[in-house]
Amino acid sequence: MRPFAYYAPDSVSSAIDALRDAGPGTKVLAGGTTLYDLMKLGIETPPAVVDVHRLPELAAIEAGDRELVFGAGARMADVAGHPAVRDGYPALAESLWRAASQQLRNMATVGGNLLQRTRCGYFRGGPEFPCNKREPGSGCAAREGHDRTHALLGTRDSCIATYPGDWAIALLAFDAVVDVAGPDGERTIPLGELHVEPEDPAREHVLDAGELILRIRVPVTPAGRGSTYLKIRDRESYAFALASAAVALTVEDGVVGDCRIALGGVATRPWRAAEAERVLRGAPLTAGNARRAGEIAFAGARPGTHNGFRVELGIRTVADAVRVAGERATR
Repeated sequence: MRPFAYYAPDSVSSAIDALRDAGPGTKVLAGGTTLYDLMKLGIETPPAVVDVHRLPELAAIEAGDRELVFGAGARMADVAGHPAVRDGYPALAESLWRAASQQLRNMATVGGNLLQRTRCGYFRGGPEFPCNKREPGSGCAAREGHDRTHALLGTRDSCIATYPGDWAIALLAFDAVVDVAGPDGERTIPLGELHVEPEDPAREHVLDAGELILRIRVPVTPAGRGSTYLKIRDRESYAFALASAAVALTVEDGVVGDCRIALGGVATRPWRAAEAERVLRGAPLTAGNARRAGEIAFAGARPGTHNGFRVELGIRTVADAVRVAGERATR
């Protein structure tokens, strides 16, 4: 047991004060479904944790005329089951339902889910495996190791670990933004700029020390109804994606109008396939064009020794997601 200080603030402002006062390395505790795991493995060893899971300011879920607003402390299960999400934005609901078991969804928060650490067996395997993420400059065991589940896009020689989340992929497709607060006040970060590629493997997002996610905001769009989150994995339930795609479309007279495509399970961060979107916009919604969008989405893939099969898997995942989204958009 490693001793650590525990803070239970009663407001967002006092939580920010606690993060500042507790010092470097302090972690935020919300649902705890990731932090507990990493602390038990000895990967995270914070000197203090700031527990924000009881703060009502972070728990709100609002569906307005212009945007959906999810407090960072809202539970995944509550967001997935909200009628405005379930009926109007199926990709958002599906990304949460397919992310974890019911027990985890009942505890995990949507803000904490965005910041779960990148998945890599070598990162979690202990000091006998070199890992630049865990110990900067030590090397990357995955490069010469078993890389079946590692990233194809956004990789660096120093790190090929995959961003594991599903929720962020769907949010990226809807141009969501994240409001954060810290000692210097509040700021808004586009979801597409929240996570970073591993130029510095130890840094996975742009939040500064002492900053706290307050809420996630999703602009209302007609493409919401014509959306899906398709996740391909080794087993049907509660496994990380080998490839996933969030797709949202509008379709009129068989021609694609608005088009959003984001990829999961295949990159070092949530990945927007902007060029694939451009190919589909204004094009007939056909199987051939859906396949072409998938091929363009994976044109920059850099497969390793064991994960090359996931390029074709990813292409097919995009194509199938485009088909499903198109069917929903034309109902």
